[in-house]
Amino acid sequence: MKWTSALAIYLLFWAFSAFFVLPFHGRKAEDDAVPLVKGQEPGAPATVRPLRILIQMTIVATISFLIYYVAYVRGWVDPDVLSGRA
Repeated sequence: MKWTSALAIYLLFWAFSAFFVLPFHGRKAEDDAVPLVKGQEPGAPATVRPLRILIQMTIVATISFLIYYVAYVRGWVDPDVLSGRA
């Protein structure tokens, strides 16, 4: 696998990891008894910590990519089978 392909696949894993990480960051503003700002959704998070979210996304993406890469190197993931050519 070329390093550019590996980088592209890693970036896809990183982007998709947001769907696994973000649902776990959800203390609502109404749960914290914080006064809501006019126009604020009651279900919106009380605080947002983007650096923490990015770090968790990176950890999830790295672990997922390593699992994929080991499977690719050992031949468990065959590109021809996945593309329907075999």
